[in-house]
Amino acid sequence: MSMQAAIDQKLNELGRIAPLGYFVGLHIRFTSPLMTFQTYDQAWLDHYTNNGYVLRDPMTAWGFSTTGSIRWSDSSLPDPFGLFKEAAAYGLKYGATISYGPISSRTIASVARGDREFDDGEIARVEKIVHRLHDITEPPQELTKAQIEALKCIAGGDRHAAAAAKLGISESALKARLTSARQRLMARTTAEAIQRAKDARLL
Repeated sequence: MSMQAAIDQKLNELGRIAPLGYFVGLHIRFTSPLMTFQTYDQAWLDHYTNNGYVLRDPMTAWGFSTTGSIRWSDSSLPDPFGLFKEAAAYGLKYGATISYGPISSRTIASVARGDREFDDGEIARVEKIVHRLHDITEPPQELTKAQIEALKCIAGGDRHAAAAAKLGISESALKARLTSARQRLMARTTAEAIQRAKDARLL
């Protein structure tokens, strides 16, 4: 099974558990996740984004200070900005959040429903899914010398033909190196691969 197929399979499982949607931020480094997946209603996503709620979200603060799982209704969660009340107005009345991984590469995920609390078994299943997603998307610790050289040329502004000439290889060989680098970094484009390589300090 390919990595993308494995990711899709786990997200489908998550969707079945969370009828009102989910948010998954994988390997959050320097405040930016490696990958993000979310299926909440667009009206809530727009409201959340337009109001900059990520900086006020109690689950963001909890996720970076703790690992494990917690229900949104837990009385130990401070919510000074009333974000949970606003979420409920959009139908997200009940939810749970999972936090996993080292602080330098933290994964935070939330699931929501409108009819009842998530039970312990459901939360355990969500935790298992989130752990698996985190593990299968672990960024590489290194790239090959050929991949690094190819990415550096493109990052430096060279077009494919110029980069290939600089490296003394054919243009098709350069493209093959870039493709393998994108696959290793789980990036859709070369520009995304370059950014991820920089974020992981591989370039």
